[in-house]
Amino acid sequence: MSHLFDRRRFLLMAGAAGVFSLTRSRAGTPAVSPNSKLRVLSIGVVGTIGREDRRVIAQHPAVEISGLCDVDSHALAEASSEHPGAFTCRDYREAFSDHGDKFDAVIVATPDHSHAPILLTAMEHHKHVYGQKPLVHQLSELAMVEKAIAARPDLVTQLGNQRMASEGRRAAVEILRSGALGKAVKAHVWVNSPNERAYFNLDRKLGEPSPPPANLDWKLWLCACEETEYREGIAPVMWRSLWNYGSNGMGDWGCHVLDVIFLAYDSLQSPIAVQTHCVSPANPIFHAHPCASTITYAVDSQQFLNKRFAIHFSDTGQSTSRASLGLPPGSYPDKNMTIVVCEGGVLCLTAEGRLEIWRDGKMTSGLKMPGLQKFPHLNHRHAWVDNCLGIRTELYTPFKEAVRMTEAVQLAVKATHFPGEELRWDKNSLTFPNHEEATRTIVRRTYRRGFSPPEAWC
Repeated sequence: MSHLFDRRRFLLMAGAAGVFSLTRSRAGTPAVSPNSKLRVLSIGVVGTIGREDRRVIAQHPAVEISGLCDVDSHALAEASSEHPGAFTCRDYREAFSDHGDKFDAVIVATPDHSHAPILLTAMEHHKHVYGQKPLVHQLSELAMVEKAIAARPDLVTQLGNQRMASEGRRAAVEILRSGALGKAVKAHVWVNSPNERAYFNLDRKLGEPSPPPANLDWKLWLCACEETEYREGIAPVMWRSLWNYGSNGMGDWGCHVLDVIFLAYDSLQSPIAVQTHCVSPANPIFHAHPCASTITYAVDSQQFLNKRFAIHFSDTGQSTSRASLGLPPGSYPDKNMTIVVCEGGVLCLTAEGRLEIWRDGKMTSGLKMPGLQKFPHLNHRHAWVDNCLGIRTELYTPFKEAVRMTEAVQLAVKATHFPGEELRWDKNSLTFPNHEEATRTIVRRTYRRGFSPPEAWC
C-alpha cells in the first residue's frame, strides 16, 4: 500500500469517524488534538533552517502550527504573520509551563548549545520532537537523550537529516547492510564546511562588548551557557564557529555524510578512540579548522573484515586520494562525500544522493545494483508527522540512531582541543580513561541556573 494512499485513508477516516479525535487517555501519554490535527510548536522559527522546517511541516494536511517561540522578535513577527492563530513567546520554558496543553509536538531549530535543554524538556512533557542537527552539543548530553528515549518509548523523534530522503542515500544503506559489496574495511567522509562567511566567523574575530540588537533577547539566546556580554560576530548565525555555542563544519554537516554508515551497520555502537589533527592551534573561543579525525570502533560482526573499523572524517574539503581507493584520475562528484571501502568494491555517495559503485576501476550507478528495491518518494519531515499520527512510514532518523551519529561528530569536534592526541573513549563512564584533562574539559558543561536539562534525564 502506498504512502500516499495511507495518508488519504487517514484523512478520510479522521474526518468521517473522528478516529484520531482523542484526548489524553492517561496522564502523560502523547495524543493528537481534538480537531484531528497534530498541533506543532516551532522553536527557532526562522534562522538558517527553522523557516524551512516550519513551512514544510505546516504543509502537511494534518498539521496545525499552534505555537511559535523565538528569542528574536523580528523572526517571531515574520512567522506569526504566517500563522496568526498560533500563540507566541520568547522563552521556550514559558511555552511548556503556560501553553503545554496547546501542542503535541515540537520542532527544535535553535543553535547547537540549546538543543539538549529544549528537546529534553519537550520529551519530559511527553511531546514528539523533530530536532535539528547535531542532536546535542555536549558528549554528556548523549546519555541524557538515551535516558529520555527509554522513559518515553511512545514518542516519535527525528533528526533533521532531510537528505536521507533521497533515493541514492536510502539505496546506499540497503547495499551496505546486505553485504552486496562484501565486508566493510574502512570509511572516508568529508565535508566542505566551514566555507561560508554568512554562517561562519571565518576571520575568528569578535567585536567589542556592546548592547545587543533591540530585537534579540541575548540572555535567552545564551540559554544554558554562562552569561557573557554580547559581541558582534556571534549571533544570529556565526555562532557555529564558537566553541561554546556551535560545532563548526564537522558538526554542521556531519549527519549528512555519516548517517548511511550508522544506519547500515547497527554494530557500530560507540567508538573506542578518537584522534583529530588540526592545522590551526586549539583556541578557547573559536573552533579549529582544517581538521581531520580518525574515529575507531571495535567490531565483532560478519559485516566487517577486521576487528577494528575506522571512519576518517575531515572538514574544509579535505578529500582522500582516489588512487588509494583504486579509482581512476579525476575529481569527486561533490565536495561533501561518503566513501565506504569494502572487500568487493567502493561505494561513493554525495550528500545529495548520487551513488556510484566502483569495482576494478570501473564505475556503475548504485541504483542499478541487482536486487535493489524501489524507493518511492519520501518527504522527510512529513514522515515524522505521519508517524506522530500513528501512520507507520519510513523514518530517518529517530533519536536512537541519531545518538550514534552525534557521538562520532562531537568526539571529532571536541578532540580538536587536544590536536594529534589519541583519546580513548568510554561512553559508559563518560570518560577518556587515558586523559584526565580531556574528561574534565570536553565532556560536559556547567549549565546556567534555570536552563539545565530536566533533572530526570541528568
